[in-house]
Amino acid sequence: MSTAGPSLAPGEVLAGPPTRGPGSENFPVASWLLAPEQRGKVLAFYGFVRAADDIADHTELSSAEKLARLDRLEAALDDPAGPLAVARRLRESGAGMAEARQMLTAFRQDAVQPRYGDWAALEDYCANSAVPVGRLLLRLHDETDPEALAAADALCTALQILNHLQDAAEDRARLDRVYLPQDWLALAGGEARFFADPAMRAPLLATALDRVDALLERAASLPRRLHNRRMALEAAVTLELARRLLARLRGADPLARRVALTRGDFARALLAAPRRGGPDAAVVQARVLRARSSFARGMAALHGDRRRALYAVYAFCRAVDDIADGSMPEAEKRRALADWRGKLDTPDCALSRELAWARRAFALPRAECEALIAGMEADAGPSRRIADEAALAAYCRQVAGSVGALAVRIFGAAEAEPFGLALGHAFQLVNVLRDLDEDAARDRVYLPQSWLAAEGLGGMPAAALVADPRLARVAERLAAQAEAAFAAAHALAPPRCQAALKPARIMQQGYRLLLEKMRRQGFQPPRTRVRLTRGEKLRLLWRAGS
Repeated sequence: MSTAGPSLAPGEVLAGPPTRGPGSENFPVASWLLAPEQRGKVLAFYGFVRAADDIADHTELSSAEKLARLDRLEAALDDPAGPLAVARRLRESGAGMAEARQMLTAFRQDAVQPRYGDWAALEDYCANSAVPVGRLLLRLHDETDPEALAAADALCTALQILNHLQDAAEDRARLDRVYLPQDWLALAGGEARFFADPAMRAPLLATALDRVDALLERAASLPRRLHNRRMALEAAVTLELARRLLARLRGADPLARRVALTRGDFARALLAAPRRGGPDAAVVQARVLRARSSFARGMAALHGDRRRALYAVYAFCRAVDDIADGSMPEAEKRRALADWRGKLDTPDCALSRELAWARRAFALPRAECEALIAGMEADAGPSRRIADEAALAAYCRQVAGSVGALAVRIFGAAEAEPFGLALGHAFQLVNVLRDLDEDAARDRVYLPQSWLAAEGLGGMPAAALVADPRLARVAERLAAQAEAAFAAAHALAPPRCQAALKPARIMQQGYRLLLEKMRRQGFQPPRTRVRLTRGEKLRLLWRAGS
């Protein structure tokens, strides 16, 4: 704790009038949802923190002067008779002193540290710059549940990173401060290229938002875990606004123009608040529907707990696949995938809790979940090659056979596992063919190197390979294997399980249609990515509902 010295005039400490007020922040600050006696304490805390933030962000103060003023601001907390109103009000409120001192750590960091090396460093910063706010609010409302505290930490971290992404261009231009980690920016060709080239930064921004999405899934249960109804409603509004800002940032480039919430967003968040964020199943369902998956038609054929469980499995697959495919450093990918291994033991987010429920409800083998993660870990490196046909089969077993083995159990046809494995193999071969060019852009080639060598294509760079007309013969060979895999799956389907396997058969129809369209088009470059038409999708949906 600082030792009080001679009282200083406000002008010797503060950087000027507040640049913002409680009503101009992105997210609620002491809204009327809180009890009046708590609102006053929160506003006193906000006033002090706003003063500290304005010092750290002042464009005309040197780093040394910022640090000196922040020290004086902290010292004012220990001066009951001092003239500094923001410190006096906080002290008199009887709450928030410890959290304010912790946040001063972040503001001091802002004064001297303009860059962050990796995502862990950014999260460490958020632990001081944002997490104390949530901790104070919960403490004021006597909320001590450890899981609620962890959820609040995740929400505050997500809000802070959303603000960083929203303000990235302004922070760099005004303050020469960049929060997105340097090892991420290196993937876009460096910081200058990232800020100058929309095409280079788009994948990194999308992946950063994926990381925020994961934080919001960890925060999803917060409103339901709080005993104080007013605080629960405040948390629900904040969570909904975070989701809305995340969606807006996904739909626009925040470096090209400022992306912000609207009054309509605030109104809709308030209307949604009584639902307290919705149950985990609703969070997962929303994630699945946003993905617009090729599997959607098959999933629509299920109802009740079976659909809920398949949504959980699909969302899990999508989450780990997005990690492997994301534009972030390999070390960060491996850390995120390792986190998912931990989630299988200790669920800590909406998705992992739903997956745990599905595993219990339908006796889903943990080993299949681990196999999928292992397949994604194999994809996490900067490049990927498959040695031969056996290696491709092993990879398909991990990333698609695992899904088939899980799905048939959810369908109520565990004895159809050989069918599920064969169908998963076929699906993955179709995916390899459909994604040839997209994978090559990530320096991934899933066509067996032994087959490519036989055509004189061995060892070629991915970009050159997909532009070579000889690749078409190798792709057609794989297409024939996919056709054979579909036939094998059909032969392995137990006759008495036909009704239970209806969702799989609908998915199979969609994938076979994709394969047929690719074979008709051919695999000569340049290729057009094949998709199902609206009419084809509607027909599959009609079959799902019939």
